[in-house]
Amino acid sequence: MKALVSDNLGETGIEILKTAGFEVDVKTGLSPEELKSIIAPYDALVIRSATRVTADLLEAAQNLQVVGRAGIGLDNVDIPAATRKGVVVMNTPGGNVVTTAEHALALMLSLTRNVPRGTASLKSGQWEKKKLLGREICDKTLGVIGFGKIGSVVADRARGLKMRVVVYDPVVQPETIEKQGFESVRLEELYAQSDYVTVHVPKNKNTAHMINKEAIAQMKDGVMIINCARGGIVDEDALYEGLTLGKVAGAALDVFAEEPPSPDLPLLKLENVVATPHLGASTFEAQTNVAVAVANQVIEYLVHNNVVNAVNVPSISGRALEQLSPFLDLAEKMGSLQAQFITGQLREIDIQYNGDFFGYDMLPVTSAFIKGVLSYQLGDEVNAINAHYIAKERGIKITESSSPEATEFLHLITTRVIGTEKTSTVAGTVFGKNDPRIVRLDDFRIEIIPQGHLALIHNRDEPGAIGNIGMTLGQHGINISRMQVGLEVGGEHNVILLRTDTPIPDEVAAALRALPQVKSVRTLEL
Repeated sequence: MKALVSDNLGETGIEILKTAGFEVDVKTGLSPEELKSIIAPYDALVIRSATRVTADLLEAAQNLQVVGRAGIGLDNVDIPAATRKGVVVMNTPGGNVVTTAEHALALMLSLTRNVPRGTASLKSGQWEKKKLLGREICDKTLGVIGFGKIGSVVADRARGLKMRVVVYDPVVQPETIEKQGFESVRLEELYAQSDYVTVHVPKNKNTAHMINKEAIAQMKDGVMIINCARGGIVDEDALYEGLTLGKVAGAALDVFAEEPPSPDLPLLKLENVVATPHLGASTFEAQTNVAVAVANQVIEYLVHNNVVNAVNVPSISGRALEQLSPFLDLAEKMGSLQAQFITGQLREIDIQYNGDFFGYDMLPVTSAFIKGVLSYQLGDEVNAINAHYIAKERGIKITESSSPEATEFLHLITTRVIGTEKTSTVAGTVFGKNDPRIVRLDDFRIEIIPQGHLALIHNRDEPGAIGNIGMTLGQHGINISRMQVGLEVGGEHNVILLRTDTPIPDEVAAALRALPQVKSVRTLEL
């Protein structure tokens, strides 16, 4: 395996990759054109925040299977393009949590007690003790926007500083926040009550310019704003206006809309702004943590097929993979079988899980089924990573349901595929530990080993029908290695599933269809 490290990464992570047998190239500071010209042979790309993984770059990455971000932010990665390409994108959300949280608090304290201004003033030969009057943070209210990994640590440390902490998070349930000892409030309430506002949310369409002119107008006079999350969450023009008008007493920024920011950025000219060059994750401990984490995650995926901290595919542990593996194989075979039944345009896929599937999320199994369906038409363009995305792109509706109630089987997967001309149903299970079977085709109960050259024959349930089918195949030199017969529920037709040593040619299939008892013949390949 070949790995390219295109941003600065702790040496420990590089050594871990090499020890695992990877050929590792470290090439930092490349231009987009230079990176694009060399990316083709690499299986893994390890980045930080500098490298931009664009659709254009991904198009040139012929062998790329995984992008590993040493850190949490992924706004420099085109995740939809990576998903479409079938590339796993993973980050290391736990590696710099404490470091970033501590930096947010360090900025808050520095801003509150005028530490940067006092240092610069003293070094310039001045003694401005009266001018640099600060304030206490004890008993002040800190508004934390975002109660994820970093925001929750900030809240916890601020509580240790005897601050009152109020929290807004649109995803985390209020009960969860309150159970940890903090007040859950609406965003408007947070703005109105907070002496300090710190943001710890990802940058996306909902959070871009979240702290804008309207938001600042709702805040307390003299509020202080801290941003160690992502540039662009705070509207820099609105913040500058709030600072110059006195509405905002001070701001502490570690991130900017454009990085590095222009030296002429108006915010950097203000005395009541504390700024650092994106140092949130810049400690020795954090650099080591994320380097080790991303290296191990890349190895887990490419060597052991375990997905950890991926943002565009469900994470699945080795233990889960081991237990779900037979169902992944079964689902993909069922999908391939369904694809060969479809007539007309595919409109909808419905999957139902019955029984106890070890308590695991069945999304990987659903992805395997979708992959089986789409691969029949699209080939290697589809994989388990991009199957959902490609289905959505083609307007195919996917529904999934589950019930712990077992039917006649301990575990049963039932799939219904709806096309413009036909709807078909296929159900399957796993016997023992690793013995997949198809147990239903539409209204027929049957037992099929899903592999090999197959022929599905509907015939009238009459004496001699099966003998005539066998004789016809024998006359054409085709050997039957396995045969299963199922009876239509409440009907007069059989379904015969043959597995043959060699594929059945079109002319032989036509000869079978000409037999008087045969209603239809469909050849299948699994």
